[in-house]
Amino acid sequence: MGNKVLVVDDEENVTELLKLYLEAEGFEVGTAGDGSKAVELVRCFKPDIIILDIMMPYKDGWQVARELRSESQIPIIMLSAKNQESDKILGLNLGGDDYITKPFSPGEVVARIRAVLRRTGSKSQGKEIIEVECLTIDFSKYEIFLGGVKVPCTPKEVELLWILAKNPGRVYTREQLLDKVWGYDYPGDSRTVDTHIKRLRRKIEDGHPFSYLQTVWGVGYKFEVIRNEEEFVSETS
Repeated sequence: MGNKVLVVDDEENVTELLKLYLEAEGFEVGTAGDGSKAVELVRCFKPDIIILDIMMPYKDGWQVARELRSESQIPIIMLSAKNQESDKILGLNLGGDDYITKPFSPGEVVARIRAVLRRTGSKSQGKEIIEVECLTIDFSKYEIFLGGVKVPCTPKEVELLWILAKNPGRVYTREQLLDKVWGYDYPGDSRTVDTHIKRLRRKIEDGHPFSYLQTVWGVGYKFEVIRNEEEFVSETS
C-alpha cells in the first residue's frame, strides 16, 4: 500500500466516501468519528497525513490539532464547513498544513494530500541535520539547538529556518517563503514571514555571538552567518 491517511470526521458518509476514493488512489486509510479516537489512532495506525474535521464531538479539530502538535509533526489538512478567513488562519496557525472547506470534491482532497506530502516529504526521509557555528537544526525531529541547548520553536519557525539554512546565501522573497512554508493558498500576507523571522532572531541571535538571518532590503531574507564581534565582546568583557 501507499502512504497512510487518517480521515477524521463525525459524518460517516464523509469518512466512507474519502476512504473509498483514497483507497482507489493507492492510499492506506484509517478512519475515526471523533477527536478522542483520532488521537488514539495516530499512535497505533501511525499515519503519514491526517484529514481532520473541525466540528466533532468529545474533542473538536482545534483541540486535536493542539494535542498532536505538542508531540508530532504529522501533516494535517483541516476539513470544515467553516469558511471564514479567520477560521482558516486559526487552523493554519495551530499547525495545519492546509485547509479545505466543505463541500469538497474527493479529487481535490487527493490533490491536496499529494501536494502536502510532496512539500513535507523530506520530514520522513531519515535524519537531516544542519550544524553551523553554535546552531544545530535537526529537521527530522523538528528541533533547534543553540550551543547545545534546545530552543523552543514552533513547527513553522523550524521549517522557515530549515529552508533558509539549507540554501545558505540564497535570497528568498517573502512570497517564496510563504509558498514553501505555508502553501500557495495561505490566506495571510507577507507580514507573517516578517513576524516569524523576528521571533527566530530573538530566540537564536539575541545575546549570542552570531547572527544567521540576514535581511536583503527590498527583496527578502537569506541565511548567512555573521559574527557579532562588537556586541559579543561588550557583553563578555
